[in-house]
Amino acid sequence: MSYVEESTVIDDTIYNLINEAFDNEREYKDSKYRNSIFTEHNEYFVKIDDGSYSIKSKEINHKVETLHTSTGAISESFEKFIKPLKLNYDEDIAILDICAGLGYNSSAAIDDFLKNSNKNLHIDMLEISKPTLAAGLMVPSPIEAHDITKKAIEKALLDADYASLELEKTEIPENIDLKIHIDDARKVIQNLPDNTYDAIFLDPFSQNMSPELVSLEFFKQFRRVIKDNGIVATYTSSAPVRMAFIEADFYVSLGPIFGRFQGGTLASPSLENLTKSLVKNDEIKMALSDVGIPFRDPNLDLSSQEILDNRTEERHKARHNTKISSAVKTPIFLGQEMDDEPLKRRVERNLAKMNIPGVLSKEAFYIVEPMNDYDEEYFEDNNTRTRVLEMIKRLDEVKNNKADF
Repeated sequence: MSYVEESTVIDDTIYNLINEAFDNEREYKDSKYRNSIFTEHNEYFVKIDDGSYSIKSKEINHKVETLHTSTGAISESFEKFIKPLKLNYDEDIAILDICAGLGYNSSAAIDDFLKNSNKNLHIDMLEISKPTLAAGLMVPSPIEAHDITKKAIEKALLDADYASLELEKTEIPENIDLKIHIDDARKVIQNLPDNTYDAIFLDPFSQNMSPELVSLEFFKQFRRVIKDNGIVATYTSSAPVRMAFIEADFYVSLGPIFGRFQGGTLASPSLENLTKSLVKNDEIKMALSDVGIPFRDPNLDLSSQEILDNRTEERHKARHNTKISSAVKTPIFLGQEMDDEPLKRRVERNLAKMNIPGVLSKEAFYIVEPMNDYDEEYFEDNNTRTRVLEMIKRLDEVKNNKADF
């Protein structure tokens, strides 16, 4: 299986049907093939609560989902990717949209920009799957700005010799520049200029499907191309993703809660753009346990499975060596009274392997002491990043008998 096929998440049947439709469009120069997909195969397109359409995924772990939450695809774009950005519309804006998909996130950005600015907007949209981009042409536009995005998508597919007809009639405003890159995002980002983007949208389907798009090394490229006051927005609350941001020299913050039980993640080189700390126990787990070990892709060229396998092996080696076991959420009990004796015995067996005698030991209190000053607000010397890094340092000191109590 090629990397393109491996990384494409839309249902295999509709993927093939879209490819076939555009094969026919190129051969017969007839618009009916493209136009018939949505009407004749609408079982693959799902209308969700806000009236926008999503598309069914391929079967993953014996389950088929849609690419967006049931709360609403375009609403999710505004709530998770636009509202947290704090963009300065008195200046030109540049955005990097990774996993552009049907084009909703960029469309929401265009909509907000047109309502608030007369400057210039540049968006680099990265999407490896031509059929996924093509699906964006087929769904009804949930907002007018999506028609602008469709025009850019169509042009990109024409340039790639995938489409052959110019059917989209909306003109792209002169102050909006949309560039679509149909390629592996890891390759594209290495050729993008330093210190360019005010915002990065990171919207892969899942970390287990595309760990290469949430790796530490990929985020180091984010750090290079983003402006010092820029913001990365992503829906995920994953510990390895958040830890990768911290190791890549970002501050991290809790993102909006929309359509899911947990908030997403915001990351920025500047803490001034962030306002809300991660949940207390999330900070402890990602700092101290093997669950926080990031995905790694040293040369930005490994397959998804290689990255997943390597992380599994790294977690195994780190457990009881440099990290506390994540079993039974062991780290969150440091410094806590425990009434459940069987659970306490399991927790303290895990802790003993890291030179921590018990949950109420001086070592335990020392490691999580930074959390005594936990505050949801972000401060220069007390925030998610500073607390996580301090707990990592203290765990290493305890494990190596270097702690100064």
